[in-house]
Amino acid sequence: MARVYWVTLLVIIGFQLEAQVVGCTDPLALNFNVTAQQNDGSCVYSPASLTPVQSENLPALLTESSGLIWWEDQLWTHNDSGDNSLYSLDWMVPATLSVYTLGGVQNKDWEEISQDSQYIYLGDFGNNENGNRTDLKILRIEKGSLLGGDPAIDTLFFSYSDQVDFSGSGPNNTDFDCEAFIVGSNRIYLFTKQWVSKGCSVYSLPKEPGNHSAVWEAGFQVDGLITGATYLEGKRLVVLCGYSPLLQPFLFLLYDFNEDRFFEGNKRKIALNLPFHQVEGVCTTNGILYYASNERFNQSVLTIPQKLHRLDLSMFLESYLYPTSSVGDFSSKEGIVNLHYRAGYLHLAFSEHFLGRAFQVLDLQGRVIKRGVIQEQTMLLDIGRVASGVYVMAVEGGYSKAIFLRP
Repeated sequence: MARVYWVTLLVIIGFQLEAQVVGCTDPLALNFNVTAQQNDGSCVYSPASLTPVQSENLPALLTESSGLIWWEDQLWTHNDSGDNSLYSLDWMVPATLSVYTLGGVQNKDWEEISQDSQYIYLGDFGNNENGNRTDLKILRIEKGSLLGGDPAIDTLFFSYSDQVDFSGSGPNNTDFDCEAFIVGSNRIYLFTKQWVSKGCSVYSLPKEPGNHSAVWEAGFQVDGLITGATYLEGKRLVVLCGYSPLLQPFLFLLYDFNEDRFFEGNKRKIALNLPFHQVEGVCTTNGILYYASNERFNQSVLTIPQKLHRLDLSMFLESYLYPTSSVGDFSSKEGIVNLHYRAGYLHLAFSEHFLGRAFQVLDLQGRVIKRGVIQEQTMLLDIGRVASGVYVMAVEGGYSKAIFLRP
């Protein structure tokens, strides 16, 4: 009886190994393997560039916008030194600011902002002056207290696990600088700005206050300087921003990786048609629509003002985020539970939670295609014969969803 059991087991294992084809699974890649079922990170892409959908000047208070997040239906940013305030602004009217001063802390070199469901995190870890800071830290701010006007702040101190030389390297001459990080369910991940090698390393550390050693996890040659990051953990998607030594900005897309092995999935670099723009911050509302900010740049006869840019990445990420359908659900369990587009109509099914709320359908230029109030849990919405493309369904209360319409 035991002999029969082992023979059967070997047959099953052999079949699984034979059936599992690994290779490039991205249909946008040059080496896409239609038979591949498991992505091995080998995808190769043709060069690509992207022009912003819209660019607007930022207020004079934000000459050094160094990071971005999307929270409470607003963009949040900060300056990178000497200013201990956070700023929220409406993407439709970026000149309108709300200011949140953080008492009891200093801004030595705030380079990035990130978040989870409970906290905002501020990275005071800029290290390009000499590469030998021993006071690297991340500030953690409880979200409810920030909105209440009395921010509760604690601190995560860290050092790089593999940095042993603190003698000082001189300006912009270290690989132990950082301007980008993301916050996952269990850990924080730093993406370094490597002035010498033009690569990027990932370090991880716990999310809790205290003194930590940031552990080296992986590295990759990005041929540039990484300055910002945004993360959709459930979608296995990280988007980095940065620029070349000649100030040619780019996005670096990391997606379809396993767990936190960010450089083992697809890796694609997208040039931004914004020459001499020092892009420092990036965030997304839904994985398709992104915002990026650049600092003011002034050198010789060239001046680039501080700006906010809106970017549509549907041509690069739609097939990954929504591979089989032109419909979707709101990420919140309280949101839309079903959405279809057919012959000029959106077929919607809402939870009871959304009754009485206003909604809008907008294109990526911000033009309203349809608006109204949710009066029933199922609705048939006539939006006409719109052009194929990406639209946004927004519901009062900060809920939004990218809709891919293919009439």
